[in-house]
Amino acid sequence: MSSTAKYIFVTGGVTSSLGKGIIAASLAQLLQARGFKVTIQKFDPYINIDPGTLNPYEHGECYVTDDGAETDLDLGHYERFLNVRTSRANNITTGRIYNNVITKERKGEYLGKTVQVVPHITDEIKRNIFLLGESGEYDFIITEIGGCVGDIESLPFIEAVRQVKYDLPPNNSLVIHLTLIPYLNAAKELKTKPTQHSVKELLEAGIQPDILVCRTEMPLPVEIRKKLALFCNVHINSVIEAMDAETIYDVPLLMRKEKLDERVLSKLKIQSKEEPNLEQWKSFLGKLKNPVNEVQVGLVGKYVSLPDAYKSIAEAFVHAGTRNDCTVKVKWISSEDINKESVATVLRGLDGILVAPGFGERGLEGKIEAIKYVRENKIPFFGICLGMQCSVVEFSRNVLELEASSTELNPKTKNPVIDMMEEQKKITMKGGTMRLGAYTCKLKKGSKAYAAYGESVIEERHRHRYEFNNKYLEQIEEAGLKATGINPDSGLVEVVELKDHPWFVGVQYHPELKSTVLNPHPLFVKFVEASLEHKKSVNK
Repeated sequence: MSSTAKYIFVTGGVTSSLGKGIIAASLAQLLQARGFKVTIQKFDPYINIDPGTLNPYEHGECYVTDDGAETDLDLGHYERFLNVRTSRANNITTGRIYNNVITKERKGEYLGKTVQVVPHITDEIKRNIFLLGESGEYDFIITEIGGCVGDIESLPFIEAVRQVKYDLPPNNSLVIHLTLIPYLNAAKELKTKPTQHSVKELLEAGIQPDILVCRTEMPLPVEIRKKLALFCNVHINSVIEAMDAETIYDVPLLMRKEKLDERVLSKLKIQSKEEPNLEQWKSFLGKLKNPVNEVQVGLVGKYVSLPDAYKSIAEAFVHAGTRNDCTVKVKWISSEDINKESVATVLRGLDGILVAPGFGERGLEGKIEAIKYVRENKIPFFGICLGMQCSVVEFSRNVLELEASSTELNPKTKNPVIDMMEEQKKITMKGGTMRLGAYTCKLKKGSKAYAAYGESVIEERHRHRYEFNNKYLEQIEEAGLKATGINPDSGLVEVVELKDHPWFVGVQYHPELKSTVLNPHPLFVKFVEASLEHKKSVNK
């Protein structure tokens, strides 16, 4: 256990999806802006070992870290806000906790003992809570507890938090409880009762929250703050208003205005090194809210009815837009709505098209039709993972005139220009078995990718089972689709570019996962720039 790090826990009440991840990331941003070293971890109460096998409609996108962990999308918020890399240790699930305990039990580590939720499961949760602090690298470890207080799945985590408060010396931990103050339109008033009940649940579990953060549509009057303070046993200064914000990037400044960071430092008896330096953040927000231009980009995907399925792509467009002084309006297009007859109508008026990642054959033909249209009409194209693979299939079919496909789409295709990776063919287990995490890629000088990155060796994150089939490399390159990025160890084609096209780039990896507020991803920046150029050329 680290004696230097301070531990902050963020719990949620009343309802899920209140934004614990954004509050945690915003607090971390404010502490970081004061010169502290901060990291955030997410504890998810579901029994899946990781979200890798979950449908994006169930849980939003699966976020992949450098070390190849498939994690919750909140880790994306942590990285985007803090510009600091996360790892496997930053996302723990009930499934992983129980798996670890059962593995130890099978090895005989608990010989003679009856293995129970308390102390064995809670001890394993605590071990993971303290893991990040043991390095001595951080001043603050913020731990977000997923789900809602009162959920049966959350009970062991809440009990572990209670124990941690007693394990640590005084002033070394605190609990922030995020709750909802609903506004009843018929009564024209804000109601505190759901929050009172939520705090009561926490108290019954042995935890007194130190700070209440109240999500609300309306400003919290002093009387409401006093009432919450009185019934929830917190100081009135520790009742923090979290009004609905225009964008998630406003939240750190709103929390600064409400003095959340000051309350945290005061409760933990820490003298701040300095006032938070938020100049870069404010500059980003200024550009975000005062764009000079606007482009409309089509995102062609399979899960578009839930934009959280492509959360990192949506945010990468926000970052890249501000770098180009423009707003990127994303039009969400289901690939199932695209066919030969509809493609021109569906894609009409768009300045660029991004074909998104995904798995399985549903909607694949629509993606291929969209790519054919943008290739022939010289509209900027950006393909990610499956989007890149579809561009290879489309080119092989319509330029090389091969009966080509991906074996994911058609296992019996005559020309498998995209095929399952060799090491994947023997794997039967689904969870955590893809090519995952950061791998090196060598870019060819003179390519659009090289121009974007400004360097020839890069590292990007992967999540896939299928790859470009190098048996067709020479044939495809001769026809004009060039492999401009190659993994130096495996020879895997990482980037393809069309020679005679304003901007046509497909990448096997997931660049969106590395885009942050302070470092927008160079490929997104260049794609938005190309879309702007296209818009100008069309409007001449």
